[in-house]
Amino acid sequence: MHGASGSRPTLEAVAAHAGVSRATVSRVVNGGAGVRGPVREKVQRSVEALGYIPNSAARSLVTRRTGAVAVVIAEPETRVFSDPFFAQQLRGISRELAAHDTQLLLMLLEQRKDYERIGRYLAGGHVDGALMFSLHGEDPLPGMAAASGLPTVFGGRPDWPGAEDDPGLLYVDTDNRAGARLAVEHLLERGRRRIAVITGPLDQTSALDRLYGYGDALAASGAESDAALVAHGGFTAEGGERAMGQLLERVPELDAVFAGNDLMASGALRALRARGRSVPGDVAVVGYDDLETASWAEPPLTTVRQDVEEMGRMMAALLLRRLGLAPTPHSPLTPVVTGPRLVVRAST
Repeated sequence: MHGASGSRPTLEAVAAHAGVSRATVSRVVNGGAGVRGPVREKVQRSVEALGYIPNSAARSLVTRRTGAVAVVIAEPETRVFSDPFFAQQLRGISRELAAHDTQLLLMLLEQRKDYERIGRYLAGGHVDGALMFSLHGEDPLPGMAAASGLPTVFGGRPDWPGAEDDPGLLYVDTDNRAGARLAVEHLLERGRRRIAVITGPLDQTSALDRLYGYGDALAASGAESDAALVAHGGFTAEGGERAMGQLLERVPELDAVFAGNDLMASGALRALRARGRSVPGDVAVVGYDDLETASWAEPPLTTVRQDVEEMGRMMAALLLRRLGLAPTPHSPLTPVVTGPRLVVRAST
């Protein structure tokens, strides 16, 4: 219990209560080694009895740990909070970090000047490591992570110069190219031949790989490939609606569309409805992600499933292992690429 003055119990008070030295208490509360089991238990009982709360600032000086991880998403706030993909990924990250008593610090990029602010923060010793995802093209974030010396795990296949030759690089992704092939092969099996694609931003590897997978499936089948069948939707519902409108104007006889994410597919469904095209009667539609909104769409959306929450959890788990904050199984620390799965619903 706290003393009559109401002040917080000190390390010395715990030591006196447990009948051990102050140094022994310090090692126990800071996770240090070299304390026998019975002594450690005695100290922990005293900590609980006195309601001792370790001073995190002092502890960080001893352990050089902050107990926090930066999660950097290279997207503006409006995109992050309107796309359920990010909510799923953050849920997985947050749950894994919380299970290891580590705090999540979310950092978003609204404009170019934010890079300088984030770079200063990462280099300032405020966090133990970083998780970065939704990177675009020649994004400076990987260079900032390297300059800061922070252990970092990336979401998505990296493609910056030298990435393939970096044996320490860690990332989590799904096999986007194979997932897109599954989607287009399914449409071909349904007898569709004029298959369009709505892409995400092509400065992101996920969008580019899905476009490549679309091309792979068409080439393997001998189906018609045409630049007029490609439109860009920016991974947003509004972009998908706009792209679908452009496709229908250019190729009114198209009979299927593969959208690079579920949000763009929902926009495509809206555009098709507005133009009196039935789905799947006139045009079959496939999305990508299998977020909750896919099953709520009208009609329910056939889509390629990737377990977004689990991918977030795996990103956090890899980082915690690299930081020595989670048990390390015998398997080496390596990038993780998960397999996609087609979920067939009424839109095809």
